[in-house]
Order: sequence, then structure tokens, then C-alpha cells
Amino acid sequence: MAFNLIRDPWIPVTCRSGRIRVIRPAEIALADDPAMAPAWPRADFNLACLELLIGLMRAACPPSRDMVWKAEPPDAALLDARLEALAPAFDLDGDGPRFLQDFETLQGEANGIDMLLIDSAGAATSRKKADLMARYGRYGRFGRAAAAMALFTLQSQAPAGGAGNRTSMRGGGPMITLVEPRIEDAQGRVVPPDLYRMVWANVPPGLALDPQDMALAFPWMRPTVTSEKGQAVQGGDHHPSQDKDIAVVEAFFGMPRRLRLVFTEVGADGRCDLTGDPDARLATGVIQRPYGTNYGVWRHPLTPYYKVKGKDEEILPVHPKPGRFGYRNWLGVVLKDPEEGRLRADNVGVFLDSRIASYPRVELSLLVGGWAMSNMSPLDFVHARQPLFHFADDERRADMEFAAIGFVEAARLVERNLLGAASTVFGDAGADKGDGAELAERFHAAVQGMIEKAVGALTAPGADPAEMAEALRRDLHGVAFTLFDSVAIPGLAEREPEDAARIVEARRNLGLMLSGYRKQGQEFFDRLGLPIPEPKKRAGKAKEVPA
Repeated sequence: MAFNLIRDPWIPVTCRSGRIRVIRPAEIALADDPAMAPAWPRADFNLACLELLIGLMRAACPPSRDMVWKAEPPDAALLDARLEALAPAFDLDGDGPRFLQDFETLQGEANGIDMLLIDSAGAATSRKKADLMARYGRYGRFGRAAAAMALFTLQSQAPAGGAGNRTSMRGGGPMITLVEPRIEDAQGRVVPPDLYRMVWANVPPGLALDPQDMALAFPWMRPTVTSEKGQAVQGGDHHPSQDKDIAVVEAFFGMPRRLRLVFTEVGADGRCDLTGDPDARLATGVIQRPYGTNYGVWRHPLTPYYKVKGKDEEILPVHPKPGRFGYRNWLGVVLKDPEEGRLRADNVGVFLDSRIASYPRVELSLLVGGWAMSNMSPLDFVHARQPLFHFADDERRADMEFAAIGFVEAARLVERNLLGAASTVFGDAGADKGDGAELAERFHAAVQGMIEKAVGALTAPGADPAEMAEALRRDLHGVAFTLFDSVAIPGLAEREPEDAARIVEARRNLGLMLSGYRKQGQEFFDRLGLPIPEPKKRAGKAKEVPA
């Protein structure tokens, strides 16, 4: 019997009691010891699993565009019935259409099953002896549950994979952002939502998918749209359906890679190398063919986008960068981009504009994640929780949003000037690489909480941006000098006199900037919304001095 991703339990979750259980998708709605989060052994699987559940909910039981939003999702019986109607499209193996696999039964030599993992080394990497951190062939087999999750993760985030092996409809390693409404309970504790409410908060509105339209929304239910050059009928980019409800469902279930899983019967004692779960049938290989679906410009509801300069109509998905995600990455993700060059994910805007009013005493977080890629090579998996700010819906909202953006830009300006001053210590090469990069990370870590506090204060009724700006200025001033001195003072006495003089002058210039003097200082105060100080007079002449 085929393994069905709707009818069979396969998703490991952590429950409120702390126990781990394996559930069917509809069982996220159960109130008895509710599921709190996916419990896969990989962070990328857990993030992709949330996206999969949101996509299933969007197909089966979405909120209406016309409804008054309610924080409580549909009851378990309704979700179960709606998902059951879609079950014929979710067989992972068997003779008919297979979940996220090519419509045809592909022939050829199978690759190792761990090619489904984005951070796995390929055969070419192994031949070059470059598979040091992630060994080639590290997993020989997956249970069907792990295979399904790996397959969805790859198809939804597929990086470049060699000639003809297409990237996901959002390119390789897209950024994924999920709203997490944390509520105060009866004891005044801020608690995270259970898994069902987390999923529900991010489901795009619209009409449920008619089971008769499954072949339109699920690409594995129809002949694969391939992209070989010179094809007269199917060649070229694949664009969204004109039916918006079908298009948004397919956005969750894009299938850029032509793949077919190979299964082996092993008996009741079979175990997979990734999770250790028993399974009588294991996935042991993947047959891949090039020239799968080449997606055109799609808009995925869980990903921020940016406008291409000089092409007003073209937008592209945002991708994570390696390293700590924080305030320096907020514009166009957490906060609105003042120039509208970056567009927050649709789910963020929908929640802040029309859903937040249904959540009493809410504290919002934004879960941000995704693979940072360099073509085919994974550089880092970014996973961060950031505050999400809701500014009061009154005449001061635009002013508060503008002030928040200014706070972020002011901190980034201080960072640039700190690193510029530190280049006199490190030398120009060191400022851009090891020493400078380390100093930048120390600055980000020290300032992150300050920015969160300052911007969070702007969301309070009657907030005074000038008061918050002055407090932030003092904080940034202190951090910048503390960090500069930590790298400049040790060994200063042993330097050549001219080098020591340059370092002392750089410190003085940093102080002038932080006090609002000269061009950079005026820009700093302008970003904070503070009045630019008048130069103090000394000996009858105007002279810039630090405050």
C-alpha cells in the first residue's frame, strides 16, 4: 500500500507536555496535548515542515478573503475532512502519481538518497576530496517520512544543481519569514502559539482548492512541464495560473527538479539512517533527469521580494546572507523599506494590516530562515527569531515607522564609521576581512538589544521619538568607543609615532561624528531625528568639538 502523506502519521512533533509523537497533518488541530513545533533532526526540515503545513492548510481550509479574521482556526473535524479530499494527490510511492516526483517513471542510474539534502556533497566534490564537512554518501537510506520531508525541502528551496537542474521558483535558498503571535496567558506569561495556531496565522486568504483542480495546482498530478531548449510546446518559463487561488497553492508546491525516488523493501525491522524510525520500505536512491520546470516570476506569500533597479515591473525573491540575522537586515523584512525597493512577505503585511486586532495582549515575533547559498554551495543556514513591530493605527503611525527606520540606519552609519576608524588599527585589508569582520559582529551583538528596545518603545501609546533617539544615541556612542578602544589601546605605546597619531586622530574623528559634527555626524543626527548641534566657538573661531 502506498505511503500517503495525508492519511498516514509521519510528522514528528514536540507536544506541550514535552513528549515527541508522530502525527498526520490534520492532527495538528488536536487539543489533547497539542503539538507545539515540528521535531525533525534538522533545522531546515523544521522550517520547511511549517511551510508545508501552511501550504496544506491553504489548499484545504483557508480563511476567506471576506471573513472577519478570527485567531481560532477551524475545528479538527473540518480540517480532517478537507485534507482527506486531497489525499489522492499525496502518495509518496506506489504506481500512480507521486508527491513532488516526475509524472513519468524515470529510468537510469540512481544517485544516493542524500542528494536530497541541500548541504550534501556531490560525487564531483567527493572526487576532488573536498567533502570535508559533509561527507559524500553519509546517509545510505531514508525512511519514507524523512524522504518526504527531504524531498519537499529540496523542491521548495532547490539551489543550482548543474546543467538543466532547475532552481526553486524562488531561486536557490529563499528567505522564509513566518509570523509568530505570542500571547499572554492567564498568569501573565508570554507563551508561544501551538503548532496549529502558528500555521493558521500565516495561511493566505482565499478559496479552498476544488479536488477536481488538483492537477492544476499540484504539478506531479499532470505531465511534467519540462524546459529543454527548442521545445515548441512546453519550453520557456512556467508562470502562475490566472486563477489566483490555484496559483498560490502551486506556489507552495513547486516542482523544479525531475526526480523519482527509489524504494527498497526491507521488512518490518528496517530503519533509516536519518531519524531511526522503523519502516518496512526505505528510500535508497533518487533518479534525476535535467530540464524540469523552469519557473518564471512567481510571488510566494512567505518570502520577501525586492524590485530590480531600472525594471519597475520585475521583482525577485530575497535570499539570506551568511552570518547573524539582526537589525541590519530588517528593512524590507521586519520593517517597511522607506524607498519601497524591498517588499515584506505577504503574510507579514496581511497579519499586521488585518489580523492582529484579533489577538489580545499579543507579542509578535518573526521567524526568519533559509539557506545562504553561493550557486550550488551552501554557506550557512540562517535561523533567527526577530521582534515584529505593530505601530498604532493612528495619525502618528507613519512618523513612528519613519523613526524606527531612522534608528536602524543610524546604527548602520555608526558601524561604518567605527570600522573606518578601526582601519587605522588593522590596516585597510584587515578592516574588510578577519579583524574588521569580527569587530562588526561584536558591534551587531552589542547593539541588537538596544535597537529592539528603541524601536519597540515607538509602538507604545504616546511614545516620544526624540526621547528614544537621544537614549539610543548615548548607547551607540558608548558601544562605539568601547569597541574602538578595545582594539586600539592594546599595544598603542609600542607603535610607530606616526601610526599612533593616526589612531588618535581616528578616535577624535569618531567622537566628532557621534556628537553630530561634520558631514557624517550631521547624517547620524538626521537619521535619529535629532537637531544638529551648532559648532562651539573657541578663541573667536568656530571649531568642531565633540559633545
